Amino acid sequence: MFSAAAGDEDEYDGGAGDFADGGAGSGRPRSPLAVRMRPRSLDEVVGQQHLLQPGSPLRMLAAGGSAGGPAGPSSVMLWGPPGTGKTTLAHVIARGPGRKFVELSAITAGVKDVRRVMDDALTARDLHSTTTVLFLDEIHRFNKAQQDALLPGVENRWVVLIAATTENPSFSVVSPLLSRSLLLTLKPLTAGDIEALLLRAVEDERGLAGTVELAPEALEHLVRLAAGDARRGLTALEAAAGVAWSEAGSPDTAGPVLVELEHAEQAVDRAALRYDRAGDQHYDVTSAFIKSMRGSDVDASLHYLARMLEAGEDPRFVARRIIISAAEDVGMADPTALQTAVAAAQAVQLIGMPEGRLVLAEAVVHIATAPKSNAAYNGINAAVADVRAGRGQGVPTHLRDSHYPGAKQLGHGKGYVYSHDEPHAIARQQYPPDDLVGRDYYQPNGNGAEREISARLDRLRKIIRGK
Repeated sequence: MFSAAAGDEDEYDGGAGDFADGGAGSGRPRSPLAVRMRPRSLDEVVGQQHLLQPGSPLRMLAAGGSAGGPAGPSSVMLWGPPGTGKTTLAHVIARGPGRKFVELSAITAGVKDVRRVMDDALTARDLHSTTTVLFLDEIHRFNKAQQDALLPGVENRWVVLIAATTENPSFSVVSPLLSRSLLLTLKPLTAGDIEALLLRAVEDERGLAGTVELAPEALEHLVRLAAGDARRGLTALEAAAGVAWSEAGSPDTAGPVLVELEHAEQAVDRAALRYDRAGDQHYDVTSAFIKSMRGSDVDASLHYLARMLEAGEDPRFVARRIIISAAEDVGMADPTALQTAVAAAQAVQLIGMPEGRLVLAEAVVHIATAPKSNAAYNGINAAVADVRAGRGQGVPTHLRDSHYPGAKQLGHGKGYVYSHDEPHAIARQQYPPDDLVGRDYYQPNGNGAEREISARLDRLRKIIRGK
């Protein structure tokens, strides 16, 4: 259910004959190349330089401090696509002085496992002065009760929690846990990052130890196949090397074996099968899906929907993205799009898959073909910006609650005009705070239903504001 180590794992002894699946002359199975090449320090990490600057929270954690300084959070949420280094960063942090590494997977672990880790961590801290680094993979799969079980250990610093997720923690992690953690966003690796990683793996004693050479075309193909995912790139490299070795015989006899383009192409199926079924390119495909619906390309939208579902993506995740798109990109241009999206999400919960793809497709078609407006989205963003800037303090006296004892003595409700007593049930009076009078947050664009709303809104504002 969980594994623990004292910071070092999968140590590689550097034998040149030690390759995937045991390899020629290995005498025993080897860890995958992606595991063997896991960085041992932050200086070996490829990519994510925006998180690794001197004095950054991650460097402080790796050095044995807390993520936010002496009084700051000691736990971190790592949010990013697969293969960008979430597990790697957790292992590097665990190598700090006086630390023990414990790993849990939200897919298999339960509340009992979490509590057992917390109990052991408290004992390790009090009796052995050892800090436990708890790496929790896919925390978004934990329900509220399971996440709540983490709170005592995080709040009392029994553990340094490193939680990884491919979903937005704002929607998938409970607020108390999120507020006690530092949220760090990982970016997809660039082609240059992947190329540097593959070339390092070819030469490094922990990797292929110089037993192969990569033809430029093969390197380019492997970088493209990786699509920003370090694990995928290293797994494809290992498979391609295996194909080249099988053709050349023992890699120990005649110097480095050349991995050519055809070897990389033969290895593609093996590498892609291993990762695509686990939901690779999660963020790229999701982004293309949302942008295709926003761009009104119904055919591309259905394609990306099919790719996500065929890759095993959680249909509830897809449904949530559709709901967000209905509100953000269609908005009041077609208010029924949100109703369709919510109904589709509920239907998926009721009927499950594979039939659930039908209702998801209907919702996608509705949103992709609907008129578009982000006026409501822009409106709430502008309102939030004003609130965060300190604008709009207080509430006009005539709008304040006057139902409790003593309220009328304070003038609450005095001068309030009951809308239903006025023509068309619209009263002329001030509603916003003084410093926001005349501020127009919602500005319809005239597409779809907003054409009529725009004209009506002009009339409403003139009556309410007396203009």
